[in-house]
Amino acid sequence: MAASSLAGKPRKVIPKILAVIHADGCTGCEACLEVCPVDCIYKVSPTEYPGLQGFCDIDLDRCIGCKHCAQVCPWDAIDMVDTIDVAYHVAVKGGPPEYVAEEWDNLVDAAQRNAEGLLAKKK
Repeated sequence: MAASSLAGKPRKVIPKILAVIHADGCTGCEACLEVCPVDCIYKVSPTEYPGLQGFCDIDLDRCIGCKHCAQVCPWDAIDMVDTIDVAYHVAVKGGPPEYVAEEWDNLVDAAQRNAEGLLAKKK
């Protein structure tokens, strides 16, 4: 199956590592968007948060842990972290306070869901 055929679809296996973008270090250059084989990276529009530049974020429920985004990020704003620890990394990743407050449940719940899924698989 070609990687492009996976784009936009939920993955079937929870990876051991997931990507986390540190919003405070991301310039929104979109280099990561270009290489993601599953289209799990999206840009947070600066128009939603006036006075700030756009930055990218990751849909953790679709990330496959391929590392492509981390390898091409010119600002080293993307870390590959153990799925078990991803909720902590998502909680401290930074970003506009309004965005973090609005998206907290979506971001941290997705991180926790992935960690719990991986732990359940190990049992």
